[in-house]
Amino acid sequence: METLDLKKLIKFSPDKISREMLSDKPEMRIALMCLNEGQKLEPHKAPLRLLMYVVQGKGTFTVGDEKIEADEKTCVLCEPSVPHGFEADKGEKLVVMAVVTPVE
Repeated sequence: METLDLKKLIKFSPDKISREMLSDKPEMRIALMCLNEGQKLEPHKAPLRLLMYVVQGKGTFTVGDEKIEADEKTCVLCEPSVPHGFEADKGEKLVVMAVVTPVE
C-alpha cells in the first residue's frame, strides 16, 4: 500500500505549471498539477479516460465545448479523445490531481 500526502507535494513554479507524477503504472497514472494565478493548461486530447479533481483553489475547466467553474473537492470527468484543459483564472492558485486510465 502507498499513501500520498498531497499537502507535502504541492509546489508552485513562477514561470510554468508545476507537475508531479504521483503514480505511473500502465493501468493508472496520477499527476498533481499546481498553477499560479493566471497559468493555464491549454485544451488538448488524449485517448484515455480522465478524472480531474480540484485539491485546492478555484478555476475554469474546459471539456469539449463546455466551460465548468470548479472549486475545491470538485471532480470533472472527461471521456477519451475529448479536448480538456484548465486555468487558474479566479484570482487564486489552483491545484489539480489528474487520474488517467486507459480505454479498454
